[in-house]
Amino acid sequence: MPSTNHFDYVIIGNGLAGLQLALQLSSDSFFDNKQVLLIDKSDKNSNDKTWCFWEKHTGKWDHIVYRTWDKAMFHTSKTALKLSLSPYKYKMIRSIDFYKDAKSILSKKANFHFVLGDVIDINENDLVTIQTKDNFYTANHVFDSRIDSTFFNKKDNYIIINQHFKGWTIETDSDVFDPDRFTMMDYRIKDGNQTTFTYILPFSTKKALVEFTYFTPQIVDDSTYDVYLKKYILDILKIEDYTITEVETGNIPMTNFPFQTHSTKHITKIGTAGGWVKGSTGYSFKHTEKKVLKIIKNLKRNKLPSKGLYNKRYAFYDKVFLRVLQDENDKGEWIFEKFYTKNSVETMFEFLDEETSFYNDLKIMNALFSFSFIKAFFKTLLF
Repeated sequence: MPSTNHFDYVIIGNGLAGLQLALQLSSDSFFDNKQVLLIDKSDKNSNDKTWCFWEKHTGKWDHIVYRTWDKAMFHTSKTALKLSLSPYKYKMIRSIDFYKDAKSILSKKANFHFVLGDVIDINENDLVTIQTKDNFYTANHVFDSRIDSTFFNKKDNYIIINQHFKGWTIETDSDVFDPDRFTMMDYRIKDGNQTTFTYILPFSTKKALVEFTYFTPQIVDDSTYDVYLKKYILDILKIEDYTITEVETGNIPMTNFPFQTHSTKHITKIGTAGGWVKGSTGYSFKHTEKKVLKIIKNLKRNKLPSKGLYNKRYAFYDKVFLRVLQDENDKGEWIFEKFYTKNSVETMFEFLDEETSFYNDLKIMNALFSFSFIKAFFKTLLF
């Protein structure tokens, strides 16, 4: 640690956004003379989640990628669609591998420092003061991954679809899974008239992550996931005997809440707290990578770090999608069926990566043309 408690940058939260930002700062010689402090209340020594993303060819994270797939399945309640992802690959990273790699790299940098602690207060003046339970620090700029309290206090004013899930990594005695093809969505087992589906990442012929997922405004009891996981494994996969080796749970807010407006001159909200999670899908890994690169560019040009991080056009599309799910939650299966049957995988991935032209956006919207979307479009436009 430096001799004083002052730092150029303080990053609060050693999750995906905080560590990606720290890694990018550490890899750029422009920041070699900057003192950076990372604060988290957890030591990040457990595999608490998985991240998946699609990417063309090789990528900067390939050295920690756990599995890749270039083929997928998509099931509705009536049809099955085999998808070739070329030129993309679907990649999976275990959080523990990401944490270990990031900490290994950053621990070798003399200007990067870690503190285990819980931030309880921040005050912004010419400098930012960060108060933990045990100490205080000052910084020129803070990157804060904590969700602002107004999200919880005012969330009824916005659309919030919870992407909540529970997954079991299971192992079987016999060959059951196709390790070359993952299941993007399977709607054959559903919880009533809601958007629910099963997601499968096969690691071998005998091992896979099977996850039951909801896109719903409300959440459910933990035991409810178990009911549908058991039903899917027995009725669809036809597996009677298996061992659960790992359990994963989570809840990702898919929302139009304006997280980005909570960034200030000296405090930049990052990750979920900064609105970096894709509102219509919950995907965040590659979006985080892009946001971090933009922040680095802004810092080097002496601009506000949060400048240009948000695309209003795609935020509008996300809001329309979320409004349909809010008003008619049973439409989820129909929406994603149209996505994947009316458009190429490459077009869909480019759209979800926010890289399509307006012309291609219109083609995708045309595939979703319905009374539900017309209503949602005008409600979003007017309110």
